[in-house]
Amino acid sequence: MSEEVVGEILELPQSQHEHKQMPGEEEEAMAQATEISIESLEEGNVQFQDEVSAVKQVLFLDQDDDSSNSDYGSHDKPGTVLQRLVPDGNVLFPDIFQTNQLLFYERFKAYQDYMLGDCRTSEVKDFTAEYLEKVLEPSGWQAVWRTEVFEVLIEVVDVEYLVLKAAVELVTPFLCETKGCELTEESMKDLLEAKEHKVPLQELYVVYDESGEFDQTALAVEHVRFFYKHIWRSWDEEDEDDDFDYFVRCVEPRLRLYYDILEDRVPSGLVAEYRSLVSQCEEKYKEFTSLRNNISNSDSESELDNISMVEGLKMYDDLESLKRKLKIIENPLLRYVLGYQVNSGLQSNRAKGPRPTGERMVHVVSSSMTVSQLQTLMRDKLCPDFSGEEFELQFHSDPLAAVNACYEGDVVVICPGHYSVNGSFSIPDSIELEGFGLTDEVVIEKLGKGDIFLDLTGANVKVSNLKFVQHDAVEGILCVRQGKTVMENCVLQCETTGVTVRTSAELFMNICDLYGAKGAGVEIYPGSTCSLVGNGIHHCKEGILIKDFTDEFYTMPKITMMNNVIHNNEGYGVILVKPADLPRMKKTTEEDFQDESKENGGQKKEADEEEVPPAEGCVEGNNQFREPHTQEHTEGNDVITNELVATSSKKSQLQKKKMIELGLTMADDDLMSQEMFVSINGNHFKRNGKGSFGSFF
Repeated sequence: MSEEVVGEILELPQSQHEHKQMPGEEEEAMAQATEISIESLEEGNVQFQDEVSAVKQVLFLDQDDDSSNSDYGSHDKPGTVLQRLVPDGNVLFPDIFQTNQLLFYERFKAYQDYMLGDCRTSEVKDFTAEYLEKVLEPSGWQAVWRTEVFEVLIEVVDVEYLVLKAAVELVTPFLCETKGCELTEESMKDLLEAKEHKVPLQELYVVYDESGEFDQTALAVEHVRFFYKHIWRSWDEEDEDDDFDYFVRCVEPRLRLYYDILEDRVPSGLVAEYRSLVSQCEEKYKEFTSLRNNISNSDSESELDNISMVEGLKMYDDLESLKRKLKIIENPLLRYVLGYQVNSGLQSNRAKGPRPTGERMVHVVSSSMTVSQLQTLMRDKLCPDFSGEEFELQFHSDPLAAVNACYEGDVVVICPGHYSVNGSFSIPDSIELEGFGLTDEVVIEKLGKGDIFLDLTGANVKVSNLKFVQHDAVEGILCVRQGKTVMENCVLQCETTGVTVRTSAELFMNICDLYGAKGAGVEIYPGSTCSLVGNGIHHCKEGILIKDFTDEFYTMPKITMMNNVIHNNEGYGVILVKPADLPRMKKTTEEDFQDESKENGGQKKEADEEEVPPAEGCVEGNNQFREPHTQEHTEGNDVITNELVATSSKKSQLQKKKMIELGLTMADDDLMSQEMFVSINGNHFKRNGKGSFGSFF
């Protein structure tokens, strides 16, 4: 109400008293004033009333929530109003609630706040029963009873919360769909009689109701079904850590792992290993419990029982070992620190070697092909290169299937097209993988998120003329773990890290284009061989990252970088990782060599005055091959070369000091030389955020 209208109403009696109106005039004036005030309220105060309503809604929101004492009846919160799902099949079942697409936070909140809370493992059944008793309608709702053999429409008449079962009756008319058998209404009634009309809650799918009355019933059944299918383990009841919060120890990590697998954020090899471990653990637990029951039911102390006890102890140790492995994978931190990093190198397929028959196979990959395209392929590729008697042809529509079918010496020719693969190219044998056509015409796109795109361990692998596209990944695009890999004329559209060259592996990358890495475009590990010639490396976090190799257990990498264009990276064009205590190491090394010089009669100069010679095989600056460049490019190449040479020299000094400490005073200089071949020239560094070269301690 506005201040003017309030003033008029408050001042009206005073006005009447001052003018001393007659009774008839008084009534008329009052009526006019009332009409004025009503019109003002109707026309000028609508916005004010809306604001008052909004304030009331905010003020009494908590009271409304508290009046229900729970979130179970609210339809204003996420996850309470469900969508309908039309069942598949020939029988016209009524629609059911769609509950299989709940988000992580919805299940997390349900288990943490309502169903389990801070219960211990031994209290899970009681807490679950209490949760169901609060939210589950005891009767009056229909559901589809779904098993591996049949689906039938039933009505729930009662619920036994502690045993997670519902008393049901068949609905009229009788609706049933079977899989591989025939069930009549009479036979279904007989089945229910045998089960005392009680069926597991986990097998019920609540029929959709628009009123929202059974929303929470459908959600509760879904939470119980999901929990006992994906979270609960049969051996959890015997957990030795029963005094601790079951949700924190088991539910949360298993739930996170489930959604990480669902979103392809876990490598497929690790997923397969996890499922295999769960299966093995289930079988071992059944064997163990069966043997334990037999021993406990036996009253004799025969030799057979003693043998059974020994077997039981061995089974128990095996079971505990499997459970520990499962916990490593289920823990979000240990999964990658211990589980994946240890097993990642073992996930690759083992090398098959040559084909037993001695033939070599040419695998042609094409989703579709015209006659003219086939003629071109035969004329330009197959006939000139593979006309020998030892070659046979095999056709595929999936490049991943073609690679998996390869033996030693096979060739995979991929015709123009856009191929989507869900998996990793694991290449343990020496094969060739090449595209037929322009690079941008032969595109392989990865759909999954968890695996590395190309995992190469073959002794001699060649990849050419292909474009690899990676989206929303958690692993790099290519990793050379061992052996030699040659990449020519390829395009690598990265998502996380780019190309990784592991210790003892060799990579020769020529005329390729690499971009988009959120880490380094190329990572070079100690003891590896990496040759980069004529490549473009751009729009990455860092261009090229050279791992620390000063540790005594590492060997020097062999690096060649010629005529590459490294530009528009967020950090440095090339970055060298150094140990954090390198200044202290340098000071210690210099002091030790000064002492050694004095002991040898002053024949050597002090270490800080000694000119650092280039390591054996190093080409410092490569002036003989350098073409005229701008000063920026020249300085970039020289700085990288000098820094690598200086670091390798420091490592040589440290190793010599170590050998002297061990008493090997007559060390062979050739034995200590690291044979680091550095050839860095002709590279262009443009518009890198922090410059052409830097060090990271």
